[in-house]
Amino acid sequence: MFDIRPTPSKMLNHKATVNLVAADGLTLSGDLHGMAGDRSLVFAHGFGQTRQAWSTSANQLAAQGFLCLCADARGHGASDWHPAGDYEINQFVTDLELVASFTGPGAVLIGASFGGLIGLLAQARNPALFRALVLVDITPRWEAAGVERILAFMRAHPDGFSSLEEASASIATYLPHRRETRSPQRLQSLLVQRGDGRFRWHWDPALLDRIAENGARYQTELIHAASLIRVPVLLLSGSDSDVVSQVTITEFLDLVPQACHVVVPRATHMVAGDRNDLFTDAVLSFVRTLPQGRN
Repeated sequence: MFDIRPTPSKMLNHKATVNLVAADGLTLSGDLHGMAGDRSLVFAHGFGQTRQAWSTSANQLAAQGFLCLCADARGHGASDWHPAGDYEINQFVTDLELVASFTGPGAVLIGASFGGLIGLLAQARNPALFRALVLVDITPRWEAAGVERILAFMRAHPDGFSSLEEASASIATYLPHRRETRSPQRLQSLLVQRGDGRFRWHWDPALLDRIAENGARYQTELIHAASLIRVPVLLLSGSDSDVVSQVTITEFLDLVPQACHVVVPRATHMVAGDRNDLFTDAVLSFVRTLPQGRN
């Protein structure tokens, strides 16, 4: 089931909120940038992120004539949380298939980290789902220390923050390489104020127990999924990433020989956030190399 509602946009005349009802009744919320056409891009964010991570790139790519759909995964952002905190990887795969069905056959997936892994599983299950994949700083096997650093940050504030300023300071400590500190106002889309007045991240804490803690056991399945991919693939990695390494990248390129690899300089695992200009340019260059016709 689809529900589309226009929303104001300062950058584009064509933007709408999209609500999709998943198989188990949960509602997934997304933003649709641009107008319907033959060139569609589906964005899948990383674990603990929201669709807002893609807003700048989606607006720029929509201005180039692409229809961009950025959806919050279940348990994240404005999408529903599972009432029992019961999250399984297959749910995310099925959800991504639903999101892809909205744009029609043959969209290009841009998946960051967890979103990229879900994309690999979905494409292996349904080889006609996407016409190409862009994987952002993720490979089927990853560096455990880098992932643990991310999860440690996510676990660090179980009681939330007393103010947006406190949350902003926490992010600045976590991302010391960012020249611009995110203002408290810009953090409002990432945080939700609960009844006790404290601000908590806009994702379900149950995800840490049900998904993150069991991530390593999916690596064998992910490696097999990668070996089944036949569509064009772009792997974008950050030069300073601690989640992927030359070892994991080489293994992936051996598994997916048609894949190309681009290193984004002065970027960590958060490639789109660190170097959004270079990230967007790399995506645009890649999708322009794809055969013309229905995406």
